[in-house]
Amino acid sequence: MPLTEETGSPELPSLVRITLYPVKSLDGLAVNEAVVLPSGALEHDRRFAVVDGEGRFVNGKRTAKVHQIRSSFDASARTLTLGIQGHDDRQSFSVDLDREALDEWLSRHFDFPVTVVENAGGGFPDDTDSPGPTLLSAATLRAVLEWFPELVEDECRRRFRANLEVGGVEPFWEDRLFSEPGGVVRFRVGEVVFEGVNPCQRCVVPSRSAVDGVPIPEFQKRFSTKRRETLPPWAAASRFNHFYRLALNTRVTHGQRGTIRVGDEVEILDPEAGAN
Repeated sequence: MPLTEETGSPELPSLVRITLYPVKSLDGLAVNEAVVLPSGALEHDRRFAVVDGEGRFVNGKRTAKVHQIRSSFDASARTLTLGIQGHDDRQSFSVDLDREALDEWLSRHFDFPVTVVENAGGGFPDDTDSPGPTLLSAATLRAVLEWFPELVEDECRRRFRANLEVGGVEPFWEDRLFSEPGGVVRFRVGEVVFEGVNPCQRCVVPSRSAVDGVPIPEFQKRFSTKRRETLPPWAAASRFNHFYRLALNTRVTHGQRGTIRVGDEVEILDPEAGAN
């Protein structure tokens, strides 16, 4: 466990950042607290999504044009503001009153008809079996930056799009929070108990700039090589059928809800987890 510089005493794992992504695949929003819904999702995270005429997601896996959109969401006013990277003009839409105009703006950008849809109860998670927030440590982000010195921390964060960051721990500490297939690791953040399910399988999105979609050549190959070389002894290696995995997929226990806050202690409840 890391030591504090002032006292040399152990620093407890704690939540240092919460990021919500109000529209699936668009920009994130850092917040000081978030409500955990009974589904396990964070309130307002991936609450909206852009879909085509067949109901398929229009996301970064499908088109790099997603990365060119700058967005912000005001939850109290239910207003979504959009613009294009490199252009100063921004346009705000009420998601209740201006949905047709919003759909038209996005359709022009993507060059095919799209619609914005909403799921207030659980959002639109990538992993429907583990719809809770994704989690990694701040030290893990810094470790990845050593593999990709062409990146800066915020850009790295935007590429991997984790909801929760934990401080006071070593790189890849989150690999303690899953076990062999069929098992979970329980951990508490503030008042909410989560289950760590598995390491998150990544897609093409982290290989591309979160600003303009330009890729880093051979990103996945370099990442996978380094991930294999640095896999910690506490990780359940059987979960790595490949090494293009980073961050933790989670769910909540027994449909509970509660509020998590920056500064909350993160406590592993299963004492044997990551004991290697």
